Amino acid sequence: MAAGKGTRMKSALPKVLHKLAGHSLLQHVLDAAAALGPQRTVVITGHGADEVEAAVAASGAVFARQMPQLGTGHAVQQAVPALVDEAGTTLVLNGDVPLIRTDTARALAQACGGTRLALLTVTLDDATGYGRIVRSPQGAVLGIVEHKDASPEQRSIREIYTGILAAPTAALKRWVGALKNDNAQREYYLTDIVAMAVAEGCEVVAAQPASDTEVLGVNSPVQLADLERRLQRLRAEALMEAGVRLADPARFDLRGTLQCGSDVEIDVNCVFEGEVVLGDGVRIGANCVLRNARIDTGAVIHPFTHIDGEAAGVRVGAGALVGPFARLRPGADLGPEVHIGNFVEVKNSTLARGAKANHLAYLGDATVGERVNYGAGSITANYDGANKHRTVIEADAHIGSNCVLVAPVTIGAGATIGGGSTISKNAPAGQLTVARARQATMPGWQRPKKAPKG
Repeated sequence: MAAGKGTRMKSALPKVLHKLAGHSLLQHVLDAAAALGPQRTVVITGHGADEVEAAVAASGAVFARQMPQLGTGHAVQQAVPALVDEAGTTLVLNGDVPLIRTDTARALAQACGGTRLALLTVTLDDATGYGRIVRSPQGAVLGIVEHKDASPEQRSIREIYTGILAAPTAALKRWVGALKNDNAQREYYLTDIVAMAVAEGCEVVAAQPASDTEVLGVNSPVQLADLERRLQRLRAEALMEAGVRLADPARFDLRGTLQCGSDVEIDVNCVFEGEVVLGDGVRIGANCVLRNARIDTGAVIHPFTHIDGEAAGVRVGAGALVGPFARLRPGADLGPEVHIGNFVEVKNSTLARGAKANHLAYLGDATVGERVNYGAGSITANYDGANKHRTVIEADAHIGSNCVLVAPVTIGAGATIGGGSTISKNAPAGQLTVARARQATMPGWQRPKKAPKG
């Protein structure tokens, strides 16, 4: 169910599209459901339906629209035409409860077994706002009462319904078709089907998740931030259990996938997005952001480095040193033992073993050979206003400080480019090339002076 507006989020973005660890709340739920191998996934949309459906269209789900939104029971009514397997089990999940585990959802479906109504319940210290599980003196589930309709005695119950259930499909269709809206909110409550099941003699069972974190919903930015930290802590602990050393698991963010070799060290306030692979012995300094990158064995990423591979990816070779304050953009491919220093930007360029660009430089659309030394303040002028062109710097070349290499251009092997040169023609191998105006001094020249006031 993903039709709610989420008024308390105070946002124009539909609630289920707000991000948790880099993915929408709804996508987390769909991923958990997909791992079950369902025959069909139905997403019930309403508020912001076009935006929600476009965001998760790639999931292969079918959509049912709830317009207007008249309660949870009304939502499921809209999905009934898409429930084709009468003998199967229907699992009802909530798009704003993102951390449900696949194992928990599977256990709930198994508890249903195609014959029972299975509810996912949890006991909370503070059950405010949740529907309460009403049981007989013998412990049998008799029904669910919504918080708004509960008596003071019922509100003291701490076992709550999480909004997640599994039901025999044929029975679910019959039950939701009989729902009425004679309650305080004039809405059709899905929870009313429990009493219907009891009246029919259908067994109602309850299952519990491993942790209440799995069933916490998001209704406000405060709750979203709380779930973010809970999830990040779980991910940090999993990495540490696998041998990764995190300087502080409370200051770690994984918003994609992170694969680590042995003896990896990650300092504080690092963010990992997309797909990141860290080889054995990699060290990541504080305050780094890495997205879609592969960092090979023994490389060191110094603090405040930003690596964003986008679709093309970034690779940092074994033993390379990057940063601090460096930027690697899509297509940056650094070979072994390459040095990229402070305030150096690399985009769509390959640097062979041992090449160095240690200070204040830009390398874009370049092929750099082994052991090249690229001077401070130098740039490749790769864009002519319409097209990108490539610069080739062959092995053992030395590029002096504050040079401009105007692409397309080739710097031959072992060539030296004098500092301050603007190179627009190929430079021959093994020779010094200088392209700058002759220095001149103007005797008697004086700076302009301001005219006296008044």
